[in-house]
Amino acid sequence: VQLQASGGGLVQPGGSLRLSCAASGSIFSIRVMSWYRQVQGKQREFCASIDSGGGMVYADSVKGRFTISRDSAKNTVYLQMNGLKPEDTTVYYCNVMQRGVSYWGQGTQVTVSS
Repeated sequence: VQLQASGGGLVQPGGSLRLSCAASGSIFSIRVMSWYRQVQGKQREFCASIDSGGGMVYADSVKGRFTISRDSAKNTVYLQMNGLKPEDTTVYYCNVMQRGVSYWGQGTQVTVSS
């Protein structure tokens, strides 16, 4: 399974970005699709996940500002990020779980700065 993330960029505080991550390759049944982020020198931090039934989980740090969604027909997961703050600046990674195996995308940089 290969994951291609896109949508990162530079945005002003309070602005919005939409990240996308498309899965390709040997897709059978992706159970959970997630977004994580990682500040250099720190552990990767969970942001949000969505399961095959549409159940969503959010980290407290993004709850109310970020919205995760998925298009199962396109094997794509999205992260709508509103109300961005400078502390949201980092690299964002998508992750999918399929048949007990975890796959990671290459990361997309989000920078929130005036």
